[in-house]
Amino acid sequence: MILAAGLGTRLKPLTDTMPKALVPVGGVPLIDLTIRRLMGFGYEHFVVNVHHFAQQIIDHVSVQDYGRMVQFSDETAQLLETGGGLKAAASLFDDDEPILIHNVDILDNVDYDWFSRQHQENEGAVLLVSRRQTKRYLLFDNAMRLMGWKNIETGEVRSPYEYIRRTGLSQHGEELNMFAFSGIHSFSPQLFPLMARFPDKFSIIDFYLSICHRTNISGLIKDDLHVLDVGKLDSLHEAESFLKTTN
Repeated sequence: MILAAGLGTRLKPLTDTMPKALVPVGGVPLIDLTIRRLMGFGYEHFVVNVHHFAQQIIDHVSVQDYGRMVQFSDETAQLLETGGGLKAAASLFDDDEPILIHNVDILDNVDYDWFSRQHQENEGAVLLVSRRQTKRYLLFDNAMRLMGWKNIETGEVRSPYEYIRRTGLSQHGEELNMFAFSGIHSFSPQLFPLMARFPDKFSIIDFYLSICHRTNISGLIKDDLHVLDVGKLDSLHEAESFLKTTN
């Protein structure tokens, strides 16, 4: 699933007249870069959620060589965020294979053959993480099972475990492992029924944090991970160089 419904406000004024999915990097729209790269790893079915200038994306995709591989999840009435968008698109996935979730404005150096093999049958989701410095971290135990979330700037801790919310530590008083989320994750369709109690609009991280005590949500470390957020104007030039070094 390609998340392409955002307003792209950080890319203004470009996104005053086009969706961020069609913002070009090196002359190629972001959605083409994302889908064609994943096609190179054997992906043949794509679901794209749309909201801002939705018809522009639909029209563009319809004339691409990959157009027949794409289905759209229409969010023109309301942006549903990362979790709500996935929930709304559930009916467009027709098997039990894990779903790769990827933002349209992210460039990366991930080997998706490798990544897809990391999702074991007993896992609800696999989150690609790194040691990148940030203000907000996911918390994992030593087995890399998701335990919570922490904002190191405010000290806020979120977790389904009371002892973590209270102390920020493991059950045995040990420091939890803190890693930054890349935004790339593999989601098992077996989790869709657990979304039933959630509203139409919600964050996927909120969802993972609410179920990680009852379902195995794993973190996967990639030490050489390079991810570039192309959601800002000043990153567009850097993105061209990024593509040259990773392709």
